[in-house]
Amino acid sequence: MGNDLTALLSDIRSCTLCADDMPHDPRPVLQASASARIGIFGQAPGARVHASGRPFTDPSGDRLREWMGIEADVFYDETRIAIVPMGFCFPGNDAKGGDLPPLKQCAQTWRARLMEELDQLELILLVGAYAQKWHLDKPDNKPKKTLTQTVEHWRDYGPKFIPTPHPSWRNNVWLKKNPWFERETLPELKRRVRAALKAG
Repeated sequence: MGNDLTALLSDIRSCTLCADDMPHDPRPVLQASASARIGIFGQAPGARVHASGRPFTDPSGDRLREWMGIEADVFYDETRIAIVPMGFCFPGNDAKGGDLPPLKQCAQTWRARLMEELDQLELILLVGAYAQKWHLDKPDNKPKKTLTQTVEHWRDYGPKFIPTPHPSWRNNVWLKKNPWFERETLPELKRRVRAALKAG
């Protein structure tokens, strides 16, 4: 791992920028390496991930690994896969028990610098609307009006980006309403994951 990335990850993991805005102590959770060829860019850690200190240690992670066609040992190999959410800390829950949005100052402070160090990524999964908006908000490559439309037009963002819904159980209804995702998108996602891992 390059010295610049090592120092940056150390700074991120010790960050307390949002300490006054959360109902708990900060615990930034991410994994990254200069040699990683696949990036998973999501929203923010949930309560279980906050407790474990490891990305996607919850049923969402099980589903995401199934979508990608890989086992946990590959998923958690930081030399192969970077997992970099938009917010590095669990933001807390809303009144309905769902996760609050990632705190904006996290991406404002860290994301551009981190992306400069992760320029070797060949495949990036954009998991959810927050990551899609940040990474696809370019003049010639914008997200659509809704997450469903963005994911449905995933071919527009290739070969580097594949937008997906969040793998949470809360999206079970979405998956049932949009069977094309499992039928059309996931086989190509698995193929690109295999190709990127082989190249790396």
